Amino acid sequence: MVKARKYVVKKYFDGVAKRSDYEIVEYELPPLKDGDVLVKTEWVSVEPYLRYQSRTQPLPYDQFSYQVGIVEQSKDPNYPVGSRIVSHKGWCDYAVINKAKDVPNHHLDVTYKLPDLKGMSPSIALGAVGMPGLSAYFAFLEVCQPKAGETVVVTGAAGAVGTVVGQIAKMKGCKVIGFAGSDDKVKWLEKELGFDKAFNYKTADVQKELKAAAPNGVDCYFDNVGGEISSKIIDQMNHRGRAVACGNISSYNAKPTQQPKDTILNAILLNELRIEGFHIRSYLDRWPEAIEQMITWIKNGHLKPTEHVTVGFDKIFDAFEGMLAGENFGKAVVKV
Repeated sequence: MVKARKYVVKKYFDGVAKRSDYEIVEYELPPLKDGDVLVKTEWVSVEPYLRYQSRTQPLPYDQFSYQVGIVEQSKDPNYPVGSRIVSHKGWCDYAVINKAKDVPNHHLDVTYKLPDLKGMSPSIALGAVGMPGLSAYFAFLEVCQPKAGETVVVTGAAGAVGTVVGQIAKMKGCKVIGFAGSDDKVKWLEKELGFDKAFNYKTADVQKELKAAAPNGVDCYFDNVGGEISSKIIDQMNHRGRAVACGNISSYNAKPTQQPKDTILNAILLNELRIEGFHIRSYLDRWPEAIEQMITWIKNGHLKPTEHVTVGFDKIFDAFEGMLAGENFGKAVVKV
């Protein structure tokens, strides 16, 4: 018998998630049946969507999220011992996976063999070559449809999605302006990732600074945060500008009666803006093409996969809490 541990959500989050909302449960995994594989978790992802989708699940529930694990025992010839699997099994140190029989626990629940990462760390399958990077790829290229010479603004620019969007925008010949939550992140975006300009949204006069940085207006807006900052950016968008709503981080910890206010209707009407919501689930069948492209960009030096690594199974909640507080530079992952 293999003893395993997992994080179980026993209380819905009320405002900011608390350690007391979780319980670490130790249990024994059953013997493998035909089609089963035993996976030892190597890397776990902590994501913003884990926060806002808390109340969509009946209590108690195992904390889902993406992870990468290595197969230790196998009764499925498609996943031999030593191969690696990307799954949505979440915050656990061992899992039993049956690709043919497992019932999805979430609309993002997908399981697939780790792609050939050309010698790179398996962890990037949770970031630049995983759901966040693929969200950036499809949302930016398919919805925003950037053209060389256009001005692109990204909020949450130092996060898992924003870092990839900004780098793809530079590849496409765009001027890129990012908003992040600290002066250190601002410097990092400009010096390390090549953003043309970045601002600390907590201290900057957003309207004034954006007007100075983008005197000819904004053509594409990649919105990861929602709230009042989005209203100010959308108000400076050009005629026929395109915006994609990929996240709403500003509201994830807020109670329903304390949601951020925005006032964007006039700008949408007057400038005939196209604002489109995005969800990666609509592109699941196209993940392989995006994964291949992202790996190519990373290997030829056009894209830097940025990670914020925490070490230890017992530190997963700390990494989650820190990510929601904006402590991460790039994708937050935990090495189990």
